Amino acid sequence: MNNLKFRLIIPLSFLLFLGQYTKAQDYDLIIRNGTVYNGLGDKPRIQDIGINQDKIVKLGDLTDKTAVTNIDANFKAVTPGFIDTHAHIENIRQLPTAESAMRQGVSLLIGGADGGGPDDFPSYVDKVSELKLGVNVGYQVGHNSVRERVLGTENRNPSEEELLQMQELVAQAMNHGAFGLSTGLTYVPGTYSETEEVIALAKVATKHGGFYSSHIRDESLGLIEAVSETIEIAEKADITVVLSHHKALGAGMWGASEKTLKMVDSANAAGLDVRLDQYPYTASSTGISALIPSWARAGGSDKFKDRLQDKKLRDSIEKGILYNIIHVRVGDELERLQFRKFDWKPELQGKTMVDWLEMENLEPTPANAVNLIIQAQKNGGAQMIYHVMHGEDVNRIMKHPKTMIASDGKLSQPGENHPHPRSYGSFPRVLGVYARDKKVLSLSEAIKKMTSMPADLLGLHNRGRIMEGCVADLVIFDPEKIKDMATFEEPHQYPLGIETVIINGQISLEGSELTGTTAGKLITSKNIKL
Repeated sequence: MNNLKFRLIIPLSFLLFLGQYTKAQDYDLIIRNGTVYNGLGDKPRIQDIGINQDKIVKLGDLTDKTAVTNIDANFKAVTPGFIDTHAHIENIRQLPTAESAMRQGVSLLIGGADGGGPDDFPSYVDKVSELKLGVNVGYQVGHNSVRERVLGTENRNPSEEELLQMQELVAQAMNHGAFGLSTGLTYVPGTYSETEEVIALAKVATKHGGFYSSHIRDESLGLIEAVSETIEIAEKADITVVLSHHKALGAGMWGASEKTLKMVDSANAAGLDVRLDQYPYTASSTGISALIPSWARAGGSDKFKDRLQDKKLRDSIEKGILYNIIHVRVGDELERLQFRKFDWKPELQGKTMVDWLEMENLEPTPANAVNLIIQAQKNGGAQMIYHVMHGEDVNRIMKHPKTMIASDGKLSQPGENHPHPRSYGSFPRVLGVYARDKKVLSLSEAIKKMTSMPADLLGLHNRGRIMEGCVADLVIFDPEKIKDMATFEEPHQYPLGIETVIINGQISLEGSELTGTTAGKLITSKNIKL
C-alpha cells in the first residue's frame, strides 16, 4: 500500500511542477522585433506583440517577458491577416485548408460572391462549421441562388408571392449569419431581374444590418448605367453597396473608370455609402457564356439547344455572339480569349481561342469563333480568362480611397485546371508590384485596403487591425522579397516572401510551410465578437 502511494505522489508532483512552469510564462506567443503595420494606414512601428490564446494582449517592448513560443520577425513587416471579401470558395469542403489563400496571407474568406453560393444557406453553413478549416470563413447570401430556387432560370419577373418567398430566403440567411446580399446581374438568372426586385431583397439585408455587393449588370458598354443602378439601390434600400471587382471592360471603355469613380464620389458626398473592391490584374475570368446573349440561355441548356434549331433564333444568337466578341470583349484579338477550365476539351486549358481555331483548320477570325463558342456551350460550357482591361484603369481604381483588395479567386491546388493567377497571387501582387515596385500605393495604404477596410465593411472591429484586444490573425512577410509567382501561362505557383501566418493565435504557416494546424472558424454576423 505504501509503495502504491509513493508511485502516485511522484507523477502528481511532476504535474504540479509543469503547471507552475507553464504559468510562469507571460504569454503563449510573442512576436519580437516586428515592423508592425496596424492596418489603419498609420506608419509602422518597431514593436513586440504578446498573444494569449487567440487575442493580442500587449504591444510594445516585451524584452523582459517570456512566452511558450517566440517568433523573431527580424524587423520584417507584421500585419493583420488579409481579409478577402470576394472569394469563390464553393469547393471549401474539398479544400478546407484553403492553402492557396493562406499562402497569400489571407486569414478570412467571404464566399457567396456574384449572386452565387448555397440556396439552402442555413444547412450549408452549418456543415461548413464542422470542417477543419485552415482559415476563417464567412458568407453572403446570393441573389442568383435565391432566384433560381424560386423561379428556376425563367426570364420573367416574380409574382408577389414569389418575391415574398425570395425575401424570406434572404431573411433566413441573414438570421443565420450572412453578412449581406450579393448579386451577379450579368449572370443567369439574376440578369432577368428588374432593379425593383433587387431593391426589395436588399431592404431585407438592410433590416439585418448587412451590406450589398454586386457584379453589376454590365462592366463594358453599359458600365455607366450599371454603376448608376447600383447607386440607386444604395439609396432606395438605404444600404452600403460594394461595386465588385470594379473595372472598365473592353477597349471601347478603357478610361471610363474616371467617370465611374466620380460617380462614386458624388454618391458618397450625397450621404450614401458606396465602396469598391478590386483584384490587381488586367484580365477577368468568367464563363464562355458571357459571349452569348442572355435571352438565349433562359430556361437552361435544353432550351438553349432548342433555340439553336430555329433558323431565325440561331441567326440572332450568332449575331449577338459576334457583337459581343468584337464590341464588348476583344475585337479581332482572339488571343485575348484564354481557356481556364474546359471539361469537354481539357487539352485547350491554358490555350487561347486562336489555338482552337488553328486546331480546327479555321482562320482566326471572330466570325469563325462564333460556331466554336456555340459548340462549347452545348457541351457544358467553359471558364475563360478575358484579357480585356487597361493598366491605367487598374491603377486609378486601386488608388481610390474607397477601394478594397479582393481576389475574386477560386480555391485552387496545383495541377487542377488552369486558374486565373489571382487565385494564387492577388494580395502579394498588390504588396510587391503595386506598392513596392510601381508606387501606386504606399505599403501602409495597401495593407489598410486588405485589412481594416474589409473588416469594417463586415462589422468585424476586432479583426483587420493590430491592437490590444483584437483577434490574433497575423502575417509576417518580407517587403523586399514578397512576390506573386503565378502567371497566366503558369498559374500554379505559390507566392514568395510570406513567412508566417497566424490564424486565431495559432501558427498555421511557418517558414513558408504549413504546420498542419487548422485554427480557422466559421465567422458569421451573429458571432462577430469571437
